[in-house]
Amino acid sequence: MKQSRLSTSTPGKSRFDDIYDQPDPRAYFRRLAPLEYEIPHHAQKVFHRTVAERAAATGTDGPVTVLDLCCSYGINAALLNHHLTLADLYAHYTSPEVLALTTTELIDLDKAFYASRRRADATPVIGLDAAGRAVGYALSVGLLDQGYGENLEHRPPSPPLRRAVAGTGLITVTGGIGYITRRTFEALLECTATPVWVSAFVLRTVDYQPVISTLAAFGLDTETDAARTYPQRLFTGSAEQRNAIEQARLAGHDPTGLETAGHYHTQLYQSRPRTG
Repeated sequence: MKQSRLSTSTPGKSRFDDIYDQPDPRAYFRRLAPLEYEIPHHAQKVFHRTVAERAAATGTDGPVTVLDLCCSYGINAALLNHHLTLADLYAHYTSPEVLALTTTELIDLDKAFYASRRRADATPVIGLDAAGRAVGYALSVGLLDQGYGENLEHRPPSPPLRRAVAGTGLITVTGGIGYITRRTFEALLECTATPVWVSAFVLRTVDYQPVISTLAAFGLDTETDAARTYPQRLFTGSAEQRNAIEQARLAGHDPTGLETAGHYHTQLYQSRPRTG
């Protein structure tokens, strides 16, 4: 497997820059399959349930618009709105038949692939990611209703993104905390026009408290069950594992049986408008 560099935004964690912004997701799935990257699988049921709860909270029949942060190639949108599993996506994008296609041919195939598996209760999804080509792919095959290749860590949201965020009911993120910080959440929450919920899977090696504090400033209370964790992926090697164990301990977590067993683990944080 190709060697990975270490991340500067999440120290000690391997980087996969070469797969995050390709014209299509085949390299992404080929590279992450041996590492058993699985957090979108765990998020699938959680996000389905949270969308339903958010819809019930509005008291209306209208759909809940989801804003998926660090959306990449639209994987969370694929799982949320289609009769598919993460295993299905791995099988699809690593199959010899798909690997032989040009990107143009794959886009045409994927338009039909996703359209034929679309759920009747599909909900609008807006995608946001600094990787513009990945967002473009997700748009071209119909996974995203709107997509924006913007980095809010370095510049404010564009007017079209501000308008899109105004109608968002739920913000989701599975793999981006650490790469994005409170600055991104601050910029987005300043654009919202309706009460927004946040559902975030966060690595136990990352300090989420600055984001929690920012959400609180916008009237959102955050809860998590520290006893319930979700595996993200295998470590790329012993150095990455040693660092993750150290960072987990520094964050106040016990890595025994989790990071010590060979996987990154995440916690689910659910943020809702303050009541009372």
